[in-house]
Amino acid sequence: MKKALLGLAFIVAIVATGCNSNSPKPVAEKFLTSFWHMNYKEAKTVSTDATKQMLEMLETMAVRLPDSEVKKAQKVTVEITKVEENGDKAVVFYKTSEMKDEKKLNLIKQNDKWLVNFTKNDDFLNEEQEEEPVAQPDTAVAAPANDTTSK
Repeated sequence: MKKALLGLAFIVAIVATGCNSNSPKPVAEKFLTSFWHMNYKEAKTVSTDATKQMLEMLETMAVRLPDSEVKKAQKVTVEITKVEENGDKAVVFYKTSEMKDEKKLNLIKQNDKWLVNFTKNDDFLNEEQEEEPVAQPDTAVAAPANDTTSK
């Protein structure tokens, strides 16, 4: 009987550890899904104070979007590709169904709780841009037109 209880306790411990919602991956999944679906209220529940402020700004702008854009956003899927944890900091790499390039999301641990921490300079907010050819300056010097002012 003791072995059965010990075995059950072991299984519960493994399941509880594997389902830990206070680790970088599930926190990032919750944030990213909420963010891309424009559910900023939910995204704020796993955000630092600075991140909450940025989300509030986005939230005020999002109310002006047409319903078609909101519906389109709610179809976005998120895939976590890698998690790098280093002490009280973590970087989560991810892709969405709307992006071809992998992006990063920074998390920090505050009061034993993982929270998303991004600023306007983070990779998370950089828009993907198609590379456009760089305009080359015209190196030919135009010959001056007949100058009649110096006569």
